[in-house]
Amino acid sequence: MNPAGFRIRRATLDDMPQMADMWKAMHFSVDTLSKRITEFQVAESPEGKVVGALALQMAEKQGRIHSEAFGDFSYAEHLRPMLWDRLHSVAVNHGLLRLWTQENAPFWNHCGLNKPDAETLAKLPAIWRPLPGGWLTIKLKDDVDVLISADKEFSAFMAAEKEKTQRTFQQAKVLKIIATLIALGVLALVFVAGFYILKHNPRFFGR
Repeated sequence: MNPAGFRIRRATLDDMPQMADMWKAMHFSVDTLSKRITEFQVAESPEGKVVGALALQMAEKQGRIHSEAFGDFSYAEHLRPMLWDRLHSVAVNHGLLRLWTQENAPFWNHCGLNKPDAETLAKLPAIWRPLPGGWLTIKLKDDVDVLISADKEFSAFMAAEKEKTQRTFQQAKVLKIIATLIALGVLALVFVAGFYILKHNPRFFGR
């Protein structure tokens, strides 16, 4: 099959009858997916027939690739890369941070989606956590808001440390002044005592 003649585009309501047939063949819920038709990208043959479809649901700045369907799975090998490129572009254009999928074809591993560790899995949006099955994921970019927040926290920490250091230096300066005054006071007492002794006993220091 030559994929050059196929077109990837956003699904419309006019595609519903053809997509419903594919969903039925895949044992998907037609009623559920028909309400989310705008999430789908479709592969259209040169004859104008919808031969494949793939959806991208968005939540919490992340995306879920789901409900892959083909009228004929002999098209899958050639159309998956085209559908993936389109969904990836849509995700990037919407500023998504991460993509997730429960699709299990080897193709998705080849695209860089991998099984998440526990720390990464904790980032899965709450709306998708009840869904049964394993996940694959890929990071698209860092969360700028988190980075800005971390930078602000670091700046606040540095400012607090600077203020703390300044207070410490100020306290040390005060203590130094107090120590100097005490030393001067002791020295003054020594002079006064010496003067007193010398005045009343001139021969004391000559002994």
